[in-house]
Amino acid sequence: MSPDPATKRDCYSAGERATMEWYQDLRAKFLGPLLRLLTFFRINADHLTIVSLIIGLSFCWLWWSAPHLALLAILIHVAIDGLDGPLARFQGTASPRGSFTDTFCDQIIVAASTITLMMQPEGFVDVLPGSIYIFVYTLVVALAMVRNALQVPYTWILRPRFIIYL
Repeated sequence: MSPDPATKRDCYSAGERATMEWYQDLRAKFLGPLLRLLTFFRINADHLTIVSLIIGLSFCWLWWSAPHLALLAILIHVAIDGLDGPLARFQGTASPRGSFTDTFCDQIIVAASTITLMMQPEGFVDVLPGSIYIFVYTLVVALAMVRNALQVPYTWILRPRFIIYL
Protein backbone atom coordinates (compact mmCIF):
# COMPACT_ATOMS: atom_id res chain seq x y z
CA MET A 1 0.00 0.00 0.00
CA SER A 2 1.55 3.32 -1.01
CA PRO A 3 1.45 6.19 1.48
CA ASP A 4 -0.99 9.03 1.07
CA PRO A 5 0.92 11.81 -0.74
CA ALA A 6 -0.78 14.40 1.46
CA THR A 7 0.92 12.96 4.54
CA LYS A 8 4.51 13.53 5.43
CA ARG A 9 6.68 10.59 4.35
CA ASP A 10 8.77 9.52 7.30
CA CYS A 11 8.89 6.97 10.09
CA TYR A 12 6.15 8.41 12.32
CA SER A 13 2.72 6.88 12.63
CA ALA A 14 -0.22 9.24 12.15
CA GLY A 15 -0.90 9.39 15.90
CA GLU A 16 2.71 10.01 16.83
CA ARG A 17 3.11 12.60 14.05
CA ALA A 18 0.03 14.55 15.21
CA THR A 19 1.24 14.60 18.80
CA MET A 20 4.78 15.48 17.75
CA GLU A 21 3.59 18.35 15.55
CA TRP A 22 1.35 19.68 18.34
CA TYR A 23 4.33 19.58 20.74
CA GLN A 24 6.61 21.22 18.16
CA ASP A 25 4.08 24.03 17.64
CA LEU A 26 3.79 24.52 21.40
CA ARG A 27 7.58 24.68 21.80
CA ALA A 28 7.87 27.09 18.85
CA LYS A 29 5.38 29.48 20.50
CA PHE A 30 7.05 29.19 23.91
CA LEU A 31 10.58 29.52 22.51
CA GLY A 32 9.72 32.16 19.89
CA PRO A 33 11.52 35.09 21.53
CA LEU A 34 14.66 33.01 22.11
CA LEU A 35 14.57 31.63 18.55
CA ARG A 36 14.28 35.17 17.16
CA LEU A 37 17.20 36.29 19.34
CA LEU A 38 19.38 33.38 18.21
CA THR A 39 18.49 34.13 14.60
CA PHE A 40 19.33 37.82 15.10
CA PHE A 41 22.81 36.80 16.30
CA ARG A 42 23.13 34.44 13.28
CA ILE A 43 23.26 31.33 15.42
CA ASN A 44 21.96 28.31 13.58
CA ALA A 45 20.95 24.79 14.60
CA ASP A 46 24.37 23.34 13.70
CA HIS A 47 26.01 25.80 16.09
CA LEU A 48 23.71 24.65 18.89
CA THR A 49 24.39 20.99 18.09
CA ILE A 50 28.16 21.56 18.35
CA VAL A 51 27.86 23.55 21.60
CA SER A 52 25.55 20.87 22.99
CA LEU A 53 28.09 18.18 22.07
CA ILE A 54 30.97 20.04 23.75
CA ILE A 55 29.00 20.73 26.92
CA GLY A 56 27.70 17.16 27.00
CA LEU A 57 31.25 15.80 26.68
CA SER A 58 32.41 18.12 29.45
CA PHE A 59 30.31 15.94 31.76
CA CYS A 60 32.93 13.21 31.32
CA TRP A 61 35.80 15.39 32.55
CA LEU A 62 33.84 17.20 35.23
CA TRP A 63 32.44 14.00 36.74
CA TRP A 64 35.83 13.15 38.27
CA SER A 65 36.56 16.53 39.85
CA ALA A 66 33.26 18.37 40.21
CA PRO A 67 30.23 16.05 40.03
CA HIS A 68 27.79 18.90 40.72
CA LEU A 69 29.16 20.82 37.74
CA ALA A 70 29.01 17.63 35.70
CA LEU A 71 25.30 17.28 36.44
CA LEU A 72 24.81 20.95 35.57
CA ALA A 73 26.67 20.35 32.28
CA ILE A 74 24.41 17.45 31.33
CA LEU A 75 21.31 19.53 32.14
CA ILE A 76 22.63 22.38 29.97
CA HIS A 77 23.37 19.84 27.23
CA VAL A 78 19.78 18.57 27.34
CA ALA A 79 18.40 22.14 27.24
CA ILE A 80 20.56 23.18 24.29
CA ASP A 81 19.93 19.87 22.53
CA GLY A 82 16.23 20.65 22.78
CA LEU A 83 16.71 23.95 20.96
CA ASP A 84 18.44 22.91 17.74
CA GLY A 85 15.36 21.30 16.18
CA PRO A 86 13.00 24.20 16.95
CA LEU A 87 15.64 26.66 15.69
CA ALA A 88 16.11 24.73 12.44
CA ARG A 89 12.34 24.66 11.87
CA PHE A 90 12.07 28.38 12.78
CA GLN A 91 14.84 29.28 10.32
CA GLY A 92 13.48 26.93 7.65
CA THR A 93 16.67 24.87 7.58
CA ALA A 94 15.42 21.59 9.06
CA SER A 95 16.86 18.69 7.09
CA PRO A 96 17.57 14.97 7.32
CA ARG A 97 21.30 15.83 7.48
CA GLY A 98 20.75 18.06 10.51
CA SER A 99 18.59 15.43 12.17
CA PHE A 100 21.27 12.80 11.56
CA THR A 101 24.00 15.08 12.95
CA ASP A 102 21.93 15.77 16.06
CA THR A 103 21.21 12.06 16.55
CA PHE A 104 24.87 11.16 16.04
CA CYS A 105 25.98 13.76 18.61
CA ASP A 106 23.35 12.50 21.07
CA GLN A 107 24.71 8.97 20.58
CA ILE A 108 28.23 10.18 21.39
CA ILE A 109 27.05 11.85 24.61
CA VAL A 110 25.05 8.81 25.73
CA ALA A 111 27.98 6.45 25.12
CA ALA A 112 30.60 8.75 26.65
CA SER A 113 28.57 9.58 29.75
CA THR A 114 27.66 5.92 30.31
CA ILE A 115 31.30 4.86 29.95
CA THR A 116 32.31 7.61 32.39
CA LEU A 117 29.82 6.29 34.95
CA MET A 118 31.02 2.72 34.31
CA MET A 119 34.61 3.79 35.09
CA GLN A 120 33.64 5.12 38.52
CA PRO A 121 35.60 3.10 41.14
CA GLU A 122 32.57 2.77 43.40
CA GLY A 123 30.72 0.94 40.63
CA PHE A 124 28.19 3.71 39.98
CA VAL A 125 27.13 1.77 36.86
CA ASP A 126 28.39 -1.79 36.49
CA VAL A 127 30.16 -2.68 33.26
CA LEU A 128 27.67 -5.32 32.08
CA PRO A 129 24.47 -3.27 32.45
CA GLY A 130 26.24 -0.19 31.12
CA SER A 131 27.50 -2.09 28.09
CA ILE A 132 24.07 -3.58 27.45
CA TYR A 133 22.54 -0.11 27.72
CA ILE A 134 24.98 1.36 25.17
CA PHE A 135 24.38 -1.57 22.82
CA VAL A 136 20.58 -1.41 23.10
CA TYR A 137 20.54 2.38 22.75
CA THR A 138 22.72 2.18 19.64
CA LEU A 139 20.48 -0.56 18.24
CA VAL A 140 17.32 1.48 18.85
CA VAL A 141 18.86 4.51 17.12
CA ALA A 142 20.09 2.41 14.19
CA LEU A 143 16.71 0.70 13.75
CA ALA A 144 14.93 4.07 13.92
CA MET A 145 17.19 5.35 11.14
CA VAL A 146 16.58 2.26 9.02
CA ARG A 147 12.83 2.51 9.57
CA ASN A 148 12.96 6.18 8.65
CA ALA A 149 14.93 5.43 5.47
CA LEU A 150 12.41 2.72 4.55
CA GLN A 151 9.52 4.98 5.60
CA VAL A 152 8.12 2.29 7.89
CA PRO A 153 6.07 3.89 10.68
CA TYR A 154 6.59 3.02 14.31
CA THR A 155 4.53 4.07 17.25
CA TRP A 156 5.63 5.81 20.42
CA ILE A 157 9.30 4.93 20.53
CA LEU A 158 10.96 5.03 23.92
CA ARG A 159 13.75 7.60 24.17
CA PRO A 160 16.30 5.64 26.24
CA ARG A 161 18.85 8.46 26.52
CA PHE A 162 16.67 10.12 29.16
CA ILE A 163 17.14 7.04 31.37
CA ILE A 164 20.87 7.65 31.58
CA TYR A 165 20.40 11.39 32.09
CA LEU A 166 18.13 10.71 35.04
